[in-house]
Amino acid sequence: MHKTKPYTIDLTKVNADGTFNCPKCRIEISPDDTSENVYTIIEPVVKEDCLEKILLRCNNCQSRIRLIGFNVLSETTNRQN
Repeated sequence: MHKTKPYTIDLTKVNADGTFNCPKCRIEISPDDTSENVYTIIEPVVKEDCLEKILLRCNNCQSRIRLIGFNVLSETTNRQN
């Protein structure tokens, strides 16, 4: 079975509230949705105690999506504290 490469979403380039649309089917994915009806987290990747990326699956079209940009977000949070 041939696996397709996941789409990549850079969180530093999405809405301030963290919502974005699936690149394939355009359904809205929100970090506030914890029901797993729209998406499922497949694998969080942590490097040196920092979240580096998350691989998730859109439950509407089954696309895999890699979320990146957490390092920039955590640096911004650290500077504000």
